[in-house]
Formats: sequence, structure tokens, C-alpha cells
Amino acid sequence: MAKFIIKNEKRDWFNFPMKVEYEEENLILKTEEKKLFTQIDEENNKKYLVFLPGEIKKDTEIEFELEKTDLVPEIVKIKDDKNGKVDVFINETLFTTYNYSEENARPFLNPVIGPGGKSMVRKSASPGNPEKFDHIHHRGIWVAHGDVNGTDNWSEEEGHGKIIHKEFIKLISGPIFGLIHSLNYWVDNKNRKILEEERIIKIYNLPPEHRIIDHIIVLRATEGEVIFKDTKESGLLSIRVNPEMEGRRKGLITNSYGATGEEECWGKRSFWVDYSGEIENVKCGITVFDWPENLRYPTYWHVRDYGLFSANFFGLSDFYNNKKISGTYILPYGNELKLLYRIYIHSDDCEKSKISEKFLNFLYPPKLEIK
Repeated sequence: MAKFIIKNEKRDWFNFPMKVEYEEENLILKTEEKKLFTQIDEENNKKYLVFLPGEIKKDTEIEFELEKTDLVPEIVKIKDDKNGKVDVFINETLFTTYNYSEENARPFLNPVIGPGGKSMVRKSASPGNPEKFDHIHHRGIWVAHGDVNGTDNWSEEEGHGKIIHKEFIKLISGPIFGLIHSLNYWVDNKNRKILEEERIIKIYNLPPEHRIIDHIIVLRATEGEVIFKDTKESGLLSIRVNPEMEGRRKGLITNSYGATGEEECWGKRSFWVDYSGEIENVKCGITVFDWPENLRYPTYWHVRDYGLFSANFFGLSDFYNNKKISGTYILPYGNELKLLYRIYIHSDDCEKSKISEKFLNFLYPPKLEIK
């Protein structure tokens, strides 16, 4: 069978997922020291072999032999309870839950378990908000925008719109990743459809100290032109961090330029933003990497000391404090907008976790040759 040769010439590789276009399934990558499972992923009508090669030092070359296997364990398991929740387990331990019930204004991930078994996000407010949370629409990791064709699909105030789960296109368990692929409708407060959204959430077989979610949305203007009005109340990827991590409680916001805190990072463009702190004395953080093909890359960030953390390339009039500058975006009828963000959960702080280097891993994987 073929051989894969990885040539890592530029920098240390931190066991991020790698992929190569390849048709054959149920393969193991083998060296004298180790065997690695692989998994097929499909993208744009092409098949890719996805694997986790482990850490690879700079200036290192590794040769893998390919071997067929009948053993394909489901290490990342996706379990739908058919009642509004999809649990994601990694090595039999709960990592996150995708909450898609129509009782919710919008689908969201919560909890999201990181280092030390701590959830990286604030728990979702209960009905009636007995917890007395601020901003009850901040429900973990979610997608929303404050003015879509005149509909508020950000808050849960009177008259708000909703994102309604329609069906799962795919639910996949596997040795390398689990995948939740859903179809959602964005609707106004009279339940009239505004647009369609496909959401693809891919979760990799990695330990709690080093977890990755690839979060993809595709927004389609199926009903007519869609106008996303300029507003800071938006995040096509949004996170509300655990309260113990908040900037006002000794947490730290850091962006790719080295700026820190809300004052230096809010409304600023950056290739990535990290939010780190301590949860019950466990040092941890969560980073979002922007992808070069995303609209208005590098994006602007609506990130607050009280724990909000969202990628927002719409709210330019607020970010520049100039009403003559508009971030309004028009999606023509029949067109689509695709966005990919990588969420990286880590132990320690931004500097010790080498977030700058890991962003470069995201952009530039090692060279891979097939022989």
C-alpha cells in the first residue's frame, strides 16, 4: 500500500488534525513505534483522510505505512436523545452537549468541558432566570445576529427572532472526530423564514487539556435578499465564558497583536483572541482562530471583561465610534456565506499554551507526500 511522508520543516507541530485527499477508508497509519487510526471526512464532494499524527518537532520527517483494519472504534461518540439534546463523549467522558430544542431561542453548546473537568462556559439560564444572570441569551457557544432583515435574532427580549432546528443531515461518531451537521431556519417573531443555515460542528479525539472544535456555518439566502445590519449585538460565533474566567475576575483577554484586556481588544481586528483564567484553581483558556477565507478577515471582536467573546465583523459604527462607517452586509438572494472558526481549549494561559504558534499550525500544516 501507499506510504505517507510528513516533512515538518517550519515549526513544532502540536498534534493538530491533518488531512489529505484520499478515497480509501478503514486505514491505520503505522511506524515502528505507533499505530494511528484515521477517518474519512467529506468536503465539497471530495474525500479526505483525517488523522492526528501526534507532536512533531521542527526539522523532523516521519514515514507512515498504510494498513487496512477491521477495527474502527467510536472514540468520539455522538448520541442524540431525540428530545433536544445531542451529547458528545470522548473516551466515554462527556465533553459537550448540543442543545437544539425549540424551547430554546437558538441552538447552543453547553456544557463544554475543559481541563480539570471544568466547563469553560457559563451554564445556561433556567426558565425565569432564577440565577439572575445578565444577558440570558448568552447560553454557551452559539450563533446569532441582532438585526437580520429587521429581526432581532440576538437577544431573548420581546419580539425576538429564533433559529429553529429542522433536521440533522449527519451525526457521525468515529476514532478521530465526531460530527454534528444540522439544518436550521432563521425566522422572525411571526415564524416567517428569513434564511437557511447549515451548522457543522466537528470535535476531535483530543484530551481535555488540548481540545479542538471546528465550527462551520453556511448561511443561505433562500427566501430573498438578506440584510445583516450594522450592530455590535452579533456573533456568528459567540461564547460566554465561565464566570470565574471573566476579565473582571482576573481573567485575561489577549489578541494576536499582544493587546490585552477589553480596552485594547474590544472592537479591534485580530487573527485570533484568547480568553484565559482560572476555574476553581485550574488554569485554562479558550481561543478562537479566524480562517483566512472568512468574510472581512481578520475579523473584529466583541469581547468583554464580563465574559462575552464573539467574532463580529458587522458592528463597525460602534467599533470605530463613527456612524459614517457601516458594517452592514447584504447577502443576495440565492447566495451563501460560509464561515469557519476553530475553537481551541487549553490548559494554562495564552503565552504558556503557545497560542501564536498553534494558530500557525492551523494555517500551515507540515508537508505531506504520498508514495
